[in-house]
Amino acid sequence: MAIKGAIPVAFGDVFPVGAYATKVEPVSDFEASKGGVQVQARDKATGLPMWAVTVSDPDPEAREGSIKVKIPASVMPVLPDELPGLPFRPVEFEGLTVTPWVNGAGRLAYSFRAAGLRAPMGVGGKAAGKAA
Repeated sequence: MAIKGAIPVAFGDVFPVGAYATKVEPVSDFEASKGGVQVQARDKATGLPMWAVTVSDPDPEAREGSIKVKIPASVMPVLPDELPGLPFRPVEFEGLTVTPWVNGAGRLAYSFRAAGLRAPMGVGGKAAGKAA
């Protein structure tokens, strides 16, 4: 089989109507965190700290309304600006991958990772909501 590990996917295939980030937080290394001391997980390939971006999927046909996308980065990723007058932060993920797995209930689940994030591109190749 030619597929080894995570499967690269296009952002629009996973989020056909877009995505909205709500927060970024460190991913905990549950095996290393002991005695009340929280240890941040590290990416096995790069050694970079892992961050989880909580994303709301507005697609009414989405299986899950909210998911987490993990990003390895030396510093916490910065979310795009909120939409004017709303608490929503439109986001696109670069280098998005998916890893299917079977959860404890025997259901197919997905783990998402990305190389980075950015504001969606608007008309003319400018980030949406950003001034020129």
